Amino acid sequence: MSAEAADREAATSSRPCTPPQTCWFEFLLEESLLEKHLRKPCPDPAPVQLIVQFLEQASKPSVNEQNQVQPPPDNKRNRILKLLALKVAAHLKWDLDILEKSLSVPVLNMLLNELLCISKVPPGTKHIDMDLATLPPTTAMAILLYNRWAIRTIVQSSFPVKQPKPGPPQLSVMNQMQQEKELTENILKVLKEQASDSILVLEAALKLNKDLYVHTMRTLDLLAMEPGVVNGETESSTVGLKIKTEEMQCQIGSLSLHCTIDEKRLAGYCQACGVLVPSSDSASQQLTPYSQVHICLRSGNYQEVTKIFAEDNLTFSLPVQFRQSVLRELFQKAQQGNEALDEICFKVCACNTVRDILEGRAIGVQFNQLFLRPNKEKIDFLLEVCSRSINLEKASDSLKGNMAAFLKNVCLGLEDLQYVFMISSHELFITLLKDEERKLLVDQMRKRSPRVNLCIKPVTSFYDIPASASVNIGQLEHQLILSVDPWRIRQILIELHGMTSERQFWTVSNKWEIPSVYSGVILGIKDNLTRDLVYILMAKGLHCSTVKDFTHAKQLFAACLELVTEFSPKLRQVMLNEMLLLDIHTHEAGTGQSGERPPSDLISRVRGYLEMRLPDIPLRQVIAEECVAFMLNWRENEYLTLQVPAFLLQSNPYVKLGQLLAATCKELPGPKESRRTAKDLWEVVVQICSVSSQHKRGNDGRISLIKQRESTLGIMYRSELLSFIKKLREPLVLTIILSLFVKLHNVREDIVNDITAEHISIWPSSIPNLQSVDFEAVAITVKELVRYSLSINPNNHSWLIIQADIYFATNQYSAALHYYLQAGAVCSDFFNKAVPPDVYTDQVIKRMIKCCSLLNCHTQVAILCQFLREIDYKTAFKSLQEQNSHDAMDSYYDYIWDVTILEYLTYLHHKRGETDKRQIAIKAIGQTELNASNPEEVLQLAAQRRKKKFLQAMAKLYF
Repeated sequence: MSAEAADREAATSSRPCTPPQTCWFEFLLEESLLEKHLRKPCPDPAPVQLIVQFLEQASKPSVNEQNQVQPPPDNKRNRILKLLALKVAAHLKWDLDILEKSLSVPVLNMLLNELLCISKVPPGTKHIDMDLATLPPTTAMAILLYNRWAIRTIVQSSFPVKQPKPGPPQLSVMNQMQQEKELTENILKVLKEQASDSILVLEAALKLNKDLYVHTMRTLDLLAMEPGVVNGETESSTVGLKIKTEEMQCQIGSLSLHCTIDEKRLAGYCQACGVLVPSSDSASQQLTPYSQVHICLRSGNYQEVTKIFAEDNLTFSLPVQFRQSVLRELFQKAQQGNEALDEICFKVCACNTVRDILEGRAIGVQFNQLFLRPNKEKIDFLLEVCSRSINLEKASDSLKGNMAAFLKNVCLGLEDLQYVFMISSHELFITLLKDEERKLLVDQMRKRSPRVNLCIKPVTSFYDIPASASVNIGQLEHQLILSVDPWRIRQILIELHGMTSERQFWTVSNKWEIPSVYSGVILGIKDNLTRDLVYILMAKGLHCSTVKDFTHAKQLFAACLELVTEFSPKLRQVMLNEMLLLDIHTHEAGTGQSGERPPSDLISRVRGYLEMRLPDIPLRQVIAEECVAFMLNWRENEYLTLQVPAFLLQSNPYVKLGQLLAATCKELPGPKESRRTAKDLWEVVVQICSVSSQHKRGNDGRISLIKQRESTLGIMYRSELLSFIKKLREPLVLTIILSLFVKLHNVREDIVNDITAEHISIWPSSIPNLQSVDFEAVAITVKELVRYSLSINPNNHSWLIIQADIYFATNQYSAALHYYLQAGAVCSDFFNKAVPPDVYTDQVIKRMIKCCSLLNCHTQVAILCQFLREIDYKTAFKSLQEQNSHDAMDSYYDYIWDVTILEYLTYLHHKRGETDKRQIAIKAIGQTELNASNPEEVLQLAAQRRKKKFLQAMAKLYF
């Protein structure tokens, strides 16, 4: 057994484990080990892993005495490693399906080039210039195998590949992946340049009339022998695995053991080729529905396509995806101006919809759109397709139930009763639905239209009855609800008002809502049509803005602005205000997310809104909030602190709050005594978070104190403040607000564990009247603000520490560790760099130690004690004495760099008679880089390396 294998066994002997994996170098030491290993049922490592390991070791560059990187040396070790890789591939019978699935392009390229080399193919010689018929059989076979792989790789590279889900960002792994990607691209570039030559080589192989041979493990061993010791066997003789001419012609080099043909795939290729190159035998083309459909599409016989699809609803032979692709193709042709295809599109869509409902899928949007305006012809065709798509004698109950439910839903969705009775009187409908179900449907229809006398069996003259006006109104109202086109909305309302003057059409949908401050002005419009149009355009515009459909919102608002400009200056200003808010939202959801500043025109309009002093204009509070938040988010602090008019500070609480926040941000670099605005901001927020109290005499005559949570003492309610803050996303502003609330949280008398935050020293250290502050509400607000801030930037280490402190203060120690570790990870490239000392302060480390201690992870406690500026030996030794530890214990010893702690561990395990653990501690202490006589920089580097590995291990545990 090798020394490395012995160490591994000794380190794991104290606990049960799986047999150790055979290392690559062990195959160099024992010649017969490879064949023994490959004969195992489940060898570990697997054959393809061995190929990668052998070639990776053989291709490692060397470094000379001048510390210069040199190409891999051509020595005996590397030649044996390459031979071992070839022998493993020979064991796999050179099966490209297996090799391509498990090996990357660079590795497989290297393997096949080694095969060419050992098969005596002169390097640099073009394969097209070599006569396959005169070459030794194994040489010819090696050339064919390489060129066959080249063509397969080119084809495979043209297919889209789903990218693997990225893991944690690790620089070394990312560099390795980038190098492999570049290498693959370079190889593909060469292969594509030589593609025409590879095709000619493979075509030439088809003309060979002799058997070929491919290398086996035995022939590769013979080639490795010294010249003259091959016992008369040469490459041109019949050695290796024989490949018959027929097999070679079948797959250009596959072997009989895995010369498999995927019959379904081959049939698919035949059908695809048949579509591209029509056969002269027309009868053969009609054997498959695929061919029939493609012939019809090429000839423009679209009616026949609907017949094929209807017949296929019985057999389900055509895939749903293919049917949908045909419909998409027809839609595209119809949109290009071929109006005659509108009817065909509906018919094909109807056939597909019936197929969907029979297989239990939902009705698609396309069918609902095409059936939005039903007529007699459409319903006749739909009933015909339904009848042809189900064999009532053989159909299962499930199929019958699906069809019956579909017909019922179609009836319930129809406004015109004439069409309802066309369906309900049809033979298929009567057969599928029981009498009770038909009666229930009729009752539902009667409730919807009580003035019409419905019968279970309609009279024959019913179809001559014209559609009633109420039905037409219903259809128009339905269209009015769905439409977001201002011109179409206007046309529908004109039609509706032409039919009746009794209705108020702004009440059609209870989803149409406008702010209460606007409703009085809009509903006061005397002209009914104008009132309906203004109300609906605004309601739809506001809804589109809410769902972030800003394009339609802008169209609706623009149309409304144009309309009201003609008769109402008040409503004109209202619409200008709403369009300003829409433009703010559009920018914030678009280019603003990438950090692009808003145009100067938009900033000027925001200022204009804030300074507006027009009387009697209804104003929405949210617009003022958004405007101030907008100015803070884009750091317009100069305007908010120096240029904002004085009257605004008195009349608009959001401007006042914005001015204080902007001024505090500006003053941060200055000395503490100059931060007057920080004190002003503190007092404003304290007032908002204070509770108003009043005394009340009870029935027993006693006077009790009643606290009102939402205080009216401040410039706004706490809920309004929180709503405003959640519109901010500028990091410094959010940090200032968080800092203020954290300080306010910490001043309470009963606080046990303070929460830390940046800039906490700028706030006053006390409050005159602590009883007046609602600290419960403050605590809730802090949690809300941290959650919101981290949703804006989850990688802000300061906010992550606050979140961790909150969990620590509420005894949620595992969650606290998660955020402490995350704070360190985001500012150290996942601990590949040292965590800055202002992030992992002694207080943070001590809290991490307490978390681990209370989670009974005592070895983690000891390791973290090393992170303090002064190592806490007392806590470390006490934690190591604990025997009921819930962490990995001795597996963590490699992360300890302090020799005193390691010596204590050695003593402790010796005292307890724990020999195995004592040996692990001795091995850790015996590492040369921990020698006390080493230079300080060596010891620091050893400590940093162990810190990194420990913190990464902790992150995997708690993330």
